[in-house]
Amino acid sequence: MTLKPFQNTWLKLSILILLLTSLITGSLSAQDEITKDDYQRAVAFLYENRNNKTVFNVNITPHWFPDSTGLWFINHSPDNKKYQKITFPDQVRSDLFDHEKIAGILTDSLGEEISAQDLPISNIEYKSPTELIITAKGKSFPLNTETYKLMPLPKKEVPKTNETTSPDSNWVAFSKDYNLFIKSRKTEEVKQLSKAGTKGYEYASWYGWGDIMKGENGDRPERFTASWSEDSEWIATNICDLRSANKMYLLDWSIDTLYRPQLLSYYRGSPGDTAMVYLEPVFFNISSGKEIKVDLPRSTHINNINYRWSKTPGKVFLDHMTRGYQNLSIYSFDLNTEKLQTIYTQSSTTNIDNFHFELAEDSGCMFFLSEKSGWRQLYKLDLTTGEESMLTRDGYYINSIQRIDEKAKKVYFLASGKENGRNPYYQHLYSISFDGKDLKLLTKEDCHHQISISPDGQFFVDNFSTVNIPTTTALRNIQTGEILIKMGHADISRLEDWTPPEIFTALARDGKTTLYGALWKPTNFDPSKSYPVIELSYTGPHTKVFPTSYSSAFGLQSYAELGFVIVMVDGLGSSGRSKEFHNYSYKNLGGNLEDHVGAIKQLGEKYSWVDTTRVGIFGHSAGGYDAAHALLAYPEFYKVAVASSADHDHRMEKAWWPEMYMGWPVDSAYHLQSNITMAPNLKGKLLITHGGIDENVNPSATFKLAEALIKADKQFDMLIFPSQRHGYRGDHQKYFTKTRWNYFVEHLRGVEPIWDFSWE
Repeated sequence: MTLKPFQNTWLKLSILILLLTSLITGSLSAQDEITKDDYQRAVAFLYENRNNKTVFNVNITPHWFPDSTGLWFINHSPDNKKYQKITFPDQVRSDLFDHEKIAGILTDSLGEEISAQDLPISNIEYKSPTELIITAKGKSFPLNTETYKLMPLPKKEVPKTNETTSPDSNWVAFSKDYNLFIKSRKTEEVKQLSKAGTKGYEYASWYGWGDIMKGENGDRPERFTASWSEDSEWIATNICDLRSANKMYLLDWSIDTLYRPQLLSYYRGSPGDTAMVYLEPVFFNISSGKEIKVDLPRSTHINNINYRWSKTPGKVFLDHMTRGYQNLSIYSFDLNTEKLQTIYTQSSTTNIDNFHFELAEDSGCMFFLSEKSGWRQLYKLDLTTGEESMLTRDGYYINSIQRIDEKAKKVYFLASGKENGRNPYYQHLYSISFDGKDLKLLTKEDCHHQISISPDGQFFVDNFSTVNIPTTTALRNIQTGEILIKMGHADISRLEDWTPPEIFTALARDGKTTLYGALWKPTNFDPSKSYPVIELSYTGPHTKVFPTSYSSAFGLQSYAELGFVIVMVDGLGSSGRSKEFHNYSYKNLGGNLEDHVGAIKQLGEKYSWVDTTRVGIFGHSAGGYDAAHALLAYPEFYKVAVASSADHDHRMEKAWWPEMYMGWPVDSAYHLQSNITMAPNLKGKLLITHGGIDENVNPSATFKLAEALIKADKQFDMLIFPSQRHGYRGDHQKYFTKTRWNYFVEHLRGVEPIWDFSWE
């Protein structure tokens, strides 16, 4: 057949179009594909592959000599691992020992070749300038560092967990048949102090969150507790009352030798429960054997009465929170007169969170941290007069009391947000006098400071960094903050093409509050492309997620290497800012994501390469609740979620956490913010996972969510790890990591994932 000229031209044009289309499609297809090289870059950023392998000295841990004459530490580099020491008062730095000689000793003793550049030491116990006990590969080696000869291993009594010796060494307290006994170490005479103990009403016992029992009527692990007064005249303990307590249940399907599931049970109260474990403090006089109880309301294991001994003989301090965490009381209790005196109270219309107190009895006072003024501040209370002094002033957040120096009349504390123009999450070390004067900043660098104070309080080691400024580790003078010697610096010379995450700010839902977050990009980032977004979320009000230190710069990079930009942000309701900021989450745990949505949208307006039409989210535990909640509450924004080990309905959680942040008694807010009740809202791709024997967050809520999704005719994915608890370990963790990576690769990035790649 002969083609006409116009037909011939059309044929040629059609072939050309097909060729161009093929080339363009092939180019786009190649661009959108994921490769094993992408996975290997992701694997390289996992902790086990980078820590002191490609990234060195991100955080140096000091080990103080017990006599405060110095410290030892490990200095990592690409070439070797050095054990070094600094001795006081001259701050002389040297090797802790001769590494070659230690390698020789370990080679001979362990029967394998040991390298001096990588000694397999897991622990060092400093005994004296010439005596160390080194532990390597499970064996201990007492060593003379002058002669480099091994010494006899000193006999070390393993402390018994079911007994305790009095400070004067005359008595041993122990439990038997659910009662408390004491035995004279001189005469072997045994005295039974309590008489009323029975199974379920147990003296000298305590409640453990992980007390798993096999079967319905299995025994709890043995739990012994008793605390001696300093003069050995009194002993304090608890009555653990299990008689009316509700249980939670698990089924372990994973035991190789069993061909039916093993029933596991444990005592656990849920929000609003009254059938719970109760704990009651009780005190005994050693001479008379008299039993003394405190006239206070019976308290559950989530708000039990805590005790600590006073330096005054026969006196004890007690502290107690009511259910709902809105009322706090601190008491002194005279055991001789049985007089209970209230020394401090506090109440709140929301909750009392982050309260902490320390006694300074030689100075006649106590110090405490409270948010009652609107910021977490430092207070002093006179134990005699009850006079209260506010030592610090509002506008910043005190993280912790680090040391109380009663001789110098100073308190050392870590605080964030005090220095103008700095990130409000970076903490610094300060000192202040007992009278509230002489407030001094001891760490002036514009970084986040993680500190460890020497036993005698004269020095501190400071690891200071930000998420994008490498760590410097320094020994400092605690009086002045002066750097005495630099111990090390973070070294990333073996990391190729990596740039630290970017810190960003966004405006909160109130239109005025600045929020802080961080953003990770792939090492092969191309600003001309458009990247889907993955958010890691954990909005639990007891914490914050903003990455403050260099050690937190690397973990999320693995997700970025798979072709995403990764975001973390703290919205209103999280910890570390003002009480007003914190209160946004009260009775509103499901509302914290509103600021996250706003922050990501603001990033999309700022950067063309942030694709806000493809946003995914993942989280674990409370973060798992966030991840599922994101798809259910914001189905038009979040498209893919992986929710692991989540508390999908706070009515099914361990009681203290929801009652602190969702309130008590249980009301309609619990129902309204349940992922289970919101199941019909699901539009995106959801993967829910759980450990089959998770006693921390029972898997029942995950199963209930699955049932609700099925009833709502919603498509979802589910993965149960039958042998795992709240955290997944070993091969299960790798399997989960791979599954989570690939869920986002397939459903958010939209390309075919790769399952078989190397973890090396």
